[in-house]
Amino acid sequence: MTVEAGCILANIQAAADEVDALFPLSLASEGSCQIGGNLSTNAGGTAVLRYGNTRDLVLGIEAVLPDGRVLNDLGGLRKNNTGFDLKHLFIGAEGTLGIITAAVIKLFPKPTARATALVACTGPDPALALYARMRGQTADTLSTFEYIDRLGLQMVIDHAPGCSDPMAETHPAYCLIELTGNGAQADLDARLEAALEAAYEAEEIIDAVIGASEAQKDALWALRENLSEAQKPEGASIKHDVSVPVSRVADFIREATQACMEHMPGLRPCPFGHFGDGNLHFNLSRPVDMADADFLAEYSTFNRIVHDIVHQMGGSFSAEHGIGTFKRAELRRYKDPVALELMEQIKAVLDPGQLMNPGKVL
Repeated sequence: MTVEAGCILANIQAAADEVDALFPLSLASEGSCQIGGNLSTNAGGTAVLRYGNTRDLVLGIEAVLPDGRVLNDLGGLRKNNTGFDLKHLFIGAEGTLGIITAAVIKLFPKPTARATALVACTGPDPALALYARMRGQTADTLSTFEYIDRLGLQMVIDHAPGCSDPMAETHPAYCLIELTGNGAQADLDARLEAALEAAYEAEEIIDAVIGASEAQKDALWALRENLSEAQKPEGASIKHDVSVPVSRVADFIREATQACMEHMPGLRPCPFGHFGDGNLHFNLSRPVDMADADFLAEYSTFNRIVHDIVHQMGGSFSAEHGIGTFKRAELRRYKDPVALELMEQIKAVLDPGQLMNPGKVL
């Protein structure tokens, strides 16, 4: 599909659906965000596990350069080995090298079945074991594996209209799992149930709710999709968008939680997000009895605690939200010096007048 930069993501999804196809990029702001912004930030979302980031969904782009010339690379070829793949200079560059004005994006077969479950576990370590099991038993039908701790789920239950706890008892942590495929619904349901039964026997999970209808599946998704908004009534939140190797996700949650709570007793860590691709939103809600301003004054301290742990684990302090102006100092602190120098050289060649999104990233 060829799209102009101003297309709303949800409209692109709908246009694909009309021809029985799928554009898999999906995120909370899809009803208002535009594909040009998704491209310039290399947006992630909930389907990265199966389909990749926005960068992986693009076959070609059109971009206006700082000097007014237009890069026309809208061929849409699956293979084109004719030198530098220039589109990747602009995807994720946050508008600092040029303005993406159009793109050719990949469409996929529209799934005919989906199986969705919310499962409860005792924490991130059994969640990691469950993820490995799901990958092994469900193969490429696994499209979502999201992690939510109890605090996050409780915030959604307390503050998101229409959301309620689907389980009779409370548990320390939860995973939202979804399989999608093009076979029979019964076959996909059986595959999910078999994997969860094995996980229960291995004591990786302690409870599970499987969506029996489309409405029930959507209700389980609402528990995840409303999480960011549900944090706001709880007061100030210090947010981190980080990634580590998938094998270290449980270690990161454990170590970062302990380090942050040692710095500030009463802190309410709220880790959640894309467990299956190593990207966590490690958000910290203020202690109940602390003023917002006093808590936010600790932002740089918590950044250092969390980002140092991420760096030690070979991770990234910015997994899918980009750099902008807020994280420029972090880029200087953690980015490989040679990589940073190359970025500056590319910027100097393409935009010597510093016209494009000045002050961002570099």
